[in-house]
Amino acid sequence: MKTSVVLVHGAFADGSGWGDVIPLLEKAGYDVIAVQNPLTTYADDVATTRRVIDAQKNPVVLVGHSYGGAVITKAAVGATNVRALVYVTAFGPDAGENLQSLLQQYPSKIGAALVPDAAGFLYVDRAQFKEAFAGDVSERDLSILAAAQKPINSVTFGQIYEEPAWKDIPSWYLVATEDQAINPALQRMFAERMRATTHEVKSSHVPFVSQPATVAKIIGEAAEATAQRAAAV
Repeated sequence: MKTSVVLVHGAFADGSGWGDVIPLLEKAGYDVIAVQNPLTTYADDVATTRRVIDAQKNPVVLVGHSYGGAVITKAAVGATNVRALVYVTAFGPDAGENLQSLLQQYPSKIGAALVPDAAGFLYVDRAQFKEAFAGDVSERDLSILAAAQKPINSVTFGQIYEEPAWKDIPSWYLVATEDQAINPALQRMFAERMRATTHEVKSSHVPFVSQPATVAKIIGEAAEATAQRAAAV
């Protein structure tokens, strides 16, 4: 049976950010869909992601980047077709936590780089985008990522999280060692706590742009491991 890979973007991005990873996964034989979350509220993002999960006819490997990790942590709860979670430089919160306090405990450059619009939605300051978010991508990709930002509602950072799916679903984690948006020490804490199969890559916050083959490889590893586990049952 084929595996479906569901890709969930983070803040300041949309599903097209996975553009270099999608062809690699499809070439490897996976069905791939990138969720387009509204970033209006956490509940909206979880609901949007869950609709995509529920629409898949095949077993699902659910992948989240950055804030998308918090989304998959909730969206996969009770989803019986989700066989693996893959966190790409992503938040993996536990019950009772929120992103704001986690970022305060593990400081990075992202907080000082955020600017609100009139409605309280946050962008990354264009002048700080390279340093805080995407320091290792081409100038072309940098200009596109910075210009095409999708803002996130600032209230999302205070969202209190509930019981996480990673306590019940096998997880993989890709740590970006040069990440200036989510402290690598925080990433390692998430990975260790969820007992994830963990890999590290020398990358900024966007390895799916700077090193897409590495990201596709860990997703494929998760898919293969869960397929072998299912076959053994």
